Amino acid sequence: MYKQIIIARKDLNMSPGKLSAQVSHGSMAFITTELRRLSQAIPRRAMKPFGSPEEAGDDETVAYDCEVVFDKDLYEQWIDGSFTKCVLQAKNRNHLMKAKTMAEELGMREGEDFFLIRDNCYTELEPEDEDGRTLTCIGFKPMDSELIDLVGKKCHLYM
Repeated sequence: MYKQIIIARKDLNMSPGKLSAQVSHGSMAFITTELRRLSQAIPRRAMKPFGSPEEAGDDETVAYDCEVVFDKDLYEQWIDGSFTKCVLQAKNRNHLMKAKTMAEELGMREGEDFFLIRDNCYTELEPEDEDGRTLTCIGFKPMDSELIDLVGKKCHLYM
């Protein structure tokens, strides 16, 4: 069985709305990263009959084209399956970074198998990092439960 885990920091005391947004970023990161990587701009000149190049210029982007290929198990067991997600809690930043280290020790790669989610601190969180952002959670791409449970076993369900 495939499932996805997202581990969020409890010490930030995020409001339900902020927590939901950050966890959503963590859940979607694996697919949005791939979409950005594979997308190609489609200029207006390629979109006939939707408009003529004289309207907006030959090279103005009017759409994006992307073909995504999913691993067979990921597609069949998660995307076309039960879509199981677990939101877990990390006590603090240090606890979250231990999950990252554990994932790396298991051969997982940041930006491919897991994604660190940082808030831009426009609303309720205070910046912790030099870039003015705060690490809020880590999202893992969906994978076999036996593997992802090796990372998640040190965390409780988010309460």
